[in-house]
Amino acid sequence: MTDDFDDDLTFTPFEVAPSRLTIDLGALADNWRMLKKASGKARAGAAVKGDGYGLGIEAVVPALYDAGCRDMFVATPDEGMLARQFAPEARIFVLAGVWPGVENQFFSHDLVPVLVSEEQIACWTNAVAFGDERPCALMVDTGMNRLGLSVEEALALADDPTRPASFAPVLLLSHLACASDPSHPLNRKQLETFQTLATAYEGVESSLANSPGIYLGPEYHFDVTRPGIAIYGGEAVDGVRNPAQPVVTAESRILQIHAAKAGEPVSYGGTHVLTRESRLAIVSTGYADGYHRALSGSGVPLRGTGQPGGYGFVAGHRVPVAGRITMDLTIFDVTDVPEAEIRAGDYIELFGANIALDDAARAAGTIGYELLTSLGNRYQRAYIGS
Repeated sequence: MTDDFDDDLTFTPFEVAPSRLTIDLGALADNWRMLKKASGKARAGAAVKGDGYGLGIEAVVPALYDAGCRDMFVATPDEGMLARQFAPEARIFVLAGVWPGVENQFFSHDLVPVLVSEEQIACWTNAVAFGDERPCALMVDTGMNRLGLSVEEALALADDPTRPASFAPVLLLSHLACASDPSHPLNRKQLETFQTLATAYEGVESSLANSPGIYLGPEYHFDVTRPGIAIYGGEAVDGVRNPAQPVVTAESRILQIHAAKAGEPVSYGGTHVLTRESRLAIVSTGYADGYHRALSGSGVPLRGTGQPGGYGFVAGHRVPVAGRITMDLTIFDVTDVPEAEIRAGDYIELFGANIALDDAARAAGTIGYELLTSLGNRYQRAYIGS
């Protein structure tokens, strides 16, 4: 019996994956260096929470660490413990703070809790009262109404001569609510409030600026900046050309291309009806993969606003999503792509160099942050440029 297949014809998992991500760690590191330069005299940290904005802490953290980043910000102790494996000398700040029962995770992995309430301050000072001095950070709410002590609580704590000696903050933080809109008056109000706090905590480093905050100017930089989305290739400032390099290219394989007639419906609900003889490409990505149903070309509330749906890119052409996106599949209208230039097995770019991350997000009525962090685990990943 003979084998009809060529034994020398082998493929990597990435080459045959139904859906795949190419993640350029060199571009990621270059984006961080750009933000470091934009931070002026301040030290540039990096937000690596949300599993490195969906790209994998185990890849993102060593790339940033090798580029020189030594201040990293995660959401949870579990993220901090994972990040510590790849950043042995970095300060790793846990933004959710600490609560009873998890103190040993901070001790054993040298994590710095960002304390957000008087209850958390009490928890931490009690935990470290009889051991070696351990650093913490303090979050103050200067106008976002999210996590943090009130300004009044923070100022009272700074002047309290009876505060425990075990309370030893190394960083004072607040978060800008509207930095992506440079003209918003809340930016200046938060800055002035934070300047008062930084003066009250003289000798403690301060951090206010996120990605867009860096571009508000040197006044906002203080000692440490905390860039996030711009590192990963997303837009930071509304209405301003994105200077960051694309980091992620998402692609999905064409499973089938078939002809359809004018007047025929497409996908669930029949909400899209073809107006011409068409060719449709069915690709193996859907909302279970984080390609949001709101990107559908029709049949979702967002299309009622007049905003167009999502687009893909293949063979030099932008191709629109046709009908509703389903759990595992998306249909693209490829009628305008010459037949000789496209076939089943090819890949359509969902976002990347040709379909900007934030353009895809806007078509879904959301932001690049959400699109990145909701990428499903069915994508095969290739890391390049490390």
